[in-house]
Amino acid sequence: MRSFHAGLLLVTLLTAHADAADSWNNWRGPNLNGVAADGDYPTKWAADENVAWKIKLPGLGGSTPAIWGDHIFVTAGVDGENLTIAYDRQGKELWRTSVGDERSGKHRKATGSNPSPVTDGKYVFVYFKSGDFACLDFDGKLIWHVNLQERYGEDTLWWDLGTSPILTQEHVVIACMHSGPSYLAAFDKQTGKTIWKQERNMDAPEEANQSYSTPVVTMHEGQEVIVVLGADHVTAHSAKTGKQLWLVGGLNPTQNGYFRSISSPVISGDVVVAPYARGSSLTAVRLGGEGDVRGSHVLWESVSISSDVPTPAAKDGRVYVLADKGRVACLNAESGDVVAELKLEKHRDAFSASPIIAGKHLYLTREDGKTFVVEIGDGLKLVAENELDSFTVASPAFVDGQILIRTSEYLYCIGD
Repeated sequence: MRSFHAGLLLVTLLTAHADAADSWNNWRGPNLNGVAADGDYPTKWAADENVAWKIKLPGLGGSTPAIWGDHIFVTAGVDGENLTIAYDRQGKELWRTSVGDERSGKHRKATGSNPSPVTDGKYVFVYFKSGDFACLDFDGKLIWHVNLQERYGEDTLWWDLGTSPILTQEHVVIACMHSGPSYLAAFDKQTGKTIWKQERNMDAPEEANQSYSTPVVTMHEGQEVIVVLGADHVTAHSAKTGKQLWLVGGLNPTQNGYFRSISSPVISGDVVVAPYARGSSLTAVRLGGEGDVRGSHVLWESVSISSDVPTPAAKDGRVYVLADKGRVACLNAESGDVVAELKLEKHRDAFSASPIIAGKHLYLTREDGKTFVVEIGDGLKLVAENELDSFTVASPAFVDGQILIRTSEYLYCIGD
């Protein structure tokens, strides 16, 4: 009987994963690694070319749309409110629901709606700078709503909240890393009840205590694990209980007080690749172990290539790193060896959106809305440059042969 239930659970998880693979259910895609599902995606477009539709958004937001089936979910600040807005796949608005009062952004790149929504196909979970955290169904009904700052303490980040919610098999999880009590907390998807809350206080100096990164979830040796980057450390936690399993410190050996982290980690096989030090270091850690595993599980460290804001993408044992000023590198995840490198054109605008791999191409969107398409393989070859001429910090979403690009003003659907 036990083996029957185990088999049934495996089938259920594989079915859910298959459904997710046909959608873009979180900001890094169906496998949390910046890789799109198989498909034939466009490589060339312009504001008036190869655009299926374009809609004017009602307010500002830096979040990446979440897509499941015929639903596209977007967050934005509108008339002082945090809104979750649903569109169908033809760009028609289906509904909009208010989730608390907006707290606007400080930085020119930021808004009160920088965290991206995440969906499991039944519910959509949203999080805002104001601390408002909520679950809605696909009809826009508010299932539950809590304010984490009212419950657990005010946000003390120097800048603007960017951490997105993540989903585990059982829970929806939020990481809060700032100058004050920091924590990782899991909530029941249907009720919003706190299931566990794990303190994560690393005593990093000044602003280095603060992180805008998003954790990543993976399976390792039959256990679901949450990997977190921030406050000068990589930590791994049990998804079921929140218990810290292992950690790697030493990401800030000189105790620089301003090493806040924005870029999130990416996992390639059983290797965690963590950008840090404002784009000045890249550290690879083998999953597993107990306690402090720096001496046994750090595979390599690099100070020659990294990123400050964009999160790397990973596929087939290779990691693709986009530096903020347009340097692109493909690295072997096991060794750290640089397989290929490319420098994009110099420009006053940087890259904030994270790279996406779709098929044999790497897509890199700059803040001015220009997307560079690079062919990947044994080398890196620039094959297209596509301009939308609209300020962009959100990472694009890829589904069913189409690309959705969220700019400061519009939501574009590229492709047929």
